[in-house]
Amino acid sequence: MARIVMKFGGTSMAGTERIRRVARIVQRQQAAGHEVAVVVSAMAGETDRLVNFCREADPLYDPAEYDVVVAAGEQVTAGLLAMHLQSLGAKARSWLGWQLPIKSDDAHAKARIEDIDADALIASMQSGEIAVIPGFQGLSPQGRVTTLGRGGSDTSAVAVAAAVQADRCDIYTDVDGVYTTDPRIVAKARKLKSVTYEEMLELASVGSKVLQTRSVSLAMKEKVRVQVLSSFIDDDAPAADTIPGTMIVSDEELEGLDMERQLITGIAADKNEAKITMTRVPDRPGAVAAIFSPLAAANINVDMIIQNVAKDKGETDVTFTVPGADLARAQALLEAQKEAIGYYRLIADSKVAKVSVVGVGMKSHAGVAATMFRSLADRGINIQAISTSEIKVSVLIDEDETELAVRVLHTAYDLDAKDEAA
Repeated sequence: MARIVMKFGGTSMAGTERIRRVARIVQRQQAAGHEVAVVVSAMAGETDRLVNFCREADPLYDPAEYDVVVAAGEQVTAGLLAMHLQSLGAKARSWLGWQLPIKSDDAHAKARIEDIDADALIASMQSGEIAVIPGFQGLSPQGRVTTLGRGGSDTSAVAVAAAVQADRCDIYTDVDGVYTTDPRIVAKARKLKSVTYEEMLELASVGSKVLQTRSVSLAMKEKVRVQVLSSFIDDDAPAADTIPGTMIVSDEELEGLDMERQLITGIAADKNEAKITMTRVPDRPGAVAAIFSPLAAANINVDMIIQNVAKDKGETDVTFTVPGADLARAQALLEAQKEAIGYYRLIADSKVAKVSVVGVGMKSHAGVAATMFRSLADRGINIQAISTSEIKVSVLIDEDETELAVRVLHTAYDLDAKDEAA
């Protein structure tokens, strides 16, 4: 018998029939003898609808009241799932964030979980009751409801799993696992049996949409084993214990699970990038700080940074990337600081994409970057910027060449699925 936290996203909860299907999946896990808690998202599109209500009420809405409104989406699905489970004869009840409670800080609309009092929840699970918990919400020190920001239900599920010391956290989505790349781009993409926390964190940060970055970071910190599965399975499908999803675990555990790990785990692409180039920036101490300090103060994340070799006149060009949604705001901030920074011209380009190769094998193997650069060059794909980490190499390219680059690199690193006849 295991203690399992199951999480279902918005597409899995989109309507009565899908909630009924989820109830059957959950009931099968309990019937297999497991202690079960479930974390649910709002129905697909519901959070957007509630956000729009807030904007219509007041464009400068109070974040605390905003949280009251948008937290309602998950509350509805939690109650409905509990009802469906009861209709199937299961013992189930919903637990709202304040009832556990899930304690957070008071940063409304982007709160962080600080602690979960899980004693009552554990007792409920041990008694054979299925606990249904709305994701995305918590309780501030002032006793007000908070929300965790978009994608926060994944984080809720991992936090609950850590609090109850679950054997694993099963996250059900509209895909059946983590693939070597987006199967819509590369038909021969392979589903991975397992990946490390580090790899999943890098994949999530550079464009993979399977899991939310904060949830992976929390899972790594708390050592919660996470499994990615599809909720769109037949009613007679086996329980999740035997469904081949993707397990996200520590590097040490993965060594025991997969003895034939590849050098590269996956290829990710992100078109939500924008490039800014500032020309003839004074080459003096403090010049770069004058560029990036205003952006940091405005919570605009900067990713790739390139500074050219200084020119004879003591000037240099600086190129960097920001999220596409923040481009206009970043331009306005930097243009307002033009005199203080002393640059000549600001050039913005939103038609770029970041393509990344990720794999812990990079730590012990040379030549990964060289393979990437050579493969792209052979297909005439120009690299505009480069950034690296211990297990990742990312390049910035023209947006129109994204799919070609992903296919080229997927083949170059021998990630293509082999034909059955081979």
